[in-house]
Amino acid sequence: MSHFVFLAVALGVPLLSAMGRRPTAAPPPPNVVIIYADDLGYGDLGCYGSPTIRTPALDRMAAEGMRFTDFYSAGEVCTPSRAALLTGRYPVRSGMAGGRRVLFPESAGGLPPEEVTFAEALRERGYVTAHIGKWHLGVHAGSRPNDQGFELSVGLPYSNDMDARPGLPRGAAASPTPAPDGWNVPLLRNGVVEEQPVDQTTLTDRYTREALRVIDGAAGRPFLIYLAHTFPHVPLFASTSFRGRSRAGIYGDTVEELDDSVGRILRHLREKGLAENTLVIFSSDNGPWLTQGAQGGSAGPLRDGKGSTWEGGMRVPAIAWWPGRVPPTVCSAVASTLDVFPTLLAIARVPVPGGLELDGRDASPLLFQTGTRSDTPFLFFRGQELMAVRLNEFKLHFQTQAGYGGSPRERHDPPLLFHLGQDPGERRNVAAEHPERVQELRARAARMQAEVVAVPSRLR
Repeated sequence: MSHFVFLAVALGVPLLSAMGRRPTAAPPPPNVVIIYADDLGYGDLGCYGSPTIRTPALDRMAAEGMRFTDFYSAGEVCTPSRAALLTGRYPVRSGMAGGRRVLFPESAGGLPPEEVTFAEALRERGYVTAHIGKWHLGVHAGSRPNDQGFELSVGLPYSNDMDARPGLPRGAAASPTPAPDGWNVPLLRNGVVEEQPVDQTTLTDRYTREALRVIDGAAGRPFLIYLAHTFPHVPLFASTSFRGRSRAGIYGDTVEELDDSVGRILRHLREKGLAENTLVIFSSDNGPWLTQGAQGGSAGPLRDGKGSTWEGGMRVPAIAWWPGRVPPTVCSAVASTLDVFPTLLAIARVPVPGGLELDGRDASPLLFQTGTRSDTPFLFFRGQELMAVRLNEFKLHFQTQAGYGGSPRERHDPPLLFHLGQDPGERRNVAAEHPERVQELRARAARMQAEVVAVPSRLR
């Protein structure tokens, strides 16, 4: 044995390294698939307690991965929630809140070009980046998917109930049998109209097939797929294979077809040998649109729904799946869509872009059960108004208002306090019993609000 090798072994240096061999290469960055439902409620999946909607693929995903019980969208309606997911920032920072609440086909605004999305950050790391499905962050130059980091974009520019044809009766979107020719929404491929009006009965299947093509076409490169489903937002359309199957009517049909889509994607990842290097996240953009009646879904035990900052408006189903990395468990820690961006940066080993202020936090210690995170309040905005704050088990409401229906906003002084661990339905105000919590949450919310600088709304 040479003196060099003997010294290396004595010092505990790996022999191959000591002999000049290259160290083992770092593992490739993981693939990422984010599946985002539209208006899916907390109570609409089997694994979250639905007695009527069958979701075997998502139930299996939850059993094999991590199901979150206290996960939030950072917006109470479509546009702000999507801006928050893609940027990791409260939507008041980007102007994607306030105004008309969401963008419309004729809106002049959109996600500012200077905002950094997780697609832009991961594309710099060599990822194939694809947006499939609904966008709803602007139709003008600088705001479109291909301008915001996505190499491929296939889907609808906004909600499927927009661009209604003249003469369509008021409330037609909430019909259990909406007119198939009632809307003129286009399907775009990289900004070019591919079909208008799009046949909405085909959307879930078409989105799924696009996702499978991206997986197959990545050719060894890591891929990021942001699959933002159109449904169960009204009007509700299901393919002939799913229409009429669910006990929950057409709403259940669309959710069960969405569940089938998830199953097809997870099965394809397994068959291609990619499951052990792919993080899949499933969630919803906000709570159920309760004013749509039977076409509006369920918030389960939670109060109110879409458009409100009560729990039913912003607490949403969330499942993370990564075989061999994310252990099967139920997580009751508070997390949100704000955390997706910093988590992707962490697992892809990408530094935070210089000067970027993120509001989310890396959730990988929760996902991999390697530690805990420091307690940080979560702020609930309706438009640009701070409505509530949550810290651990307590949530403090400064203002409340129903999601829709014209009820006036109520301001609360003293604020309303709820212990969500004991009362997720927010029925028992315990402010008088915990004055110290009221004081603490007031102070923490004030400090955070001073740091989260709002810009003028672009939703006009």
